[in-house]
Amino acid sequence: MKVILTHEVSDLGAAGDVVDVKDGYARNFLFRRGLATAWTKGGQKQVDAIAKGRATRAVKSLEEAQSIKGNLESKSVTVPAHAGQGGRLFGAVSTADIAAAVKAAGGPELDKRTIEVPTPIKTTGTHAAMIRLHPEVRATIELEVVAG
Repeated sequence: MKVILTHEVSDLGAAGDVVDVKDGYARNFLFRRGLATAWTKGGQKQVDAIAKGRATRAVKSLEEAQSIKGNLESKSVTVPAHAGQGGRLFGAVSTADIAAAVKAAGGPELDKRTIEVPTPIKTTGTHAAMIRLHPEVRATIELEVVAG
């Protein structure tokens, strides 16, 4: 089944890409999470609009992405979260919280959709997050989640 990706999906493609996936994967994962829409003949306009939006948000060059990566990986990022006894959080740290903490630490403004957290962060302590800056550049940052 051909689908148009509306958001970036790891190991599949970026927003605006037209990809061929199995029917069940499209119906049960991509469509339900709003990550893709079905391909139609009139879908080319949608693909163009998504590609134009992605181009304005994207980091322009590989060199710029490398410098941002070095800047991000050298920073100490502290994420305040509401926690109970024993360091368990009320809920989880979201990608929007991480983006706000990076900006507060003096880093660049990040799109929350470019941040990937391997497992939900539900405790205080040190955790890692990956940020997709460019198709070829990914930065890994250390997050210090504190009760606050």
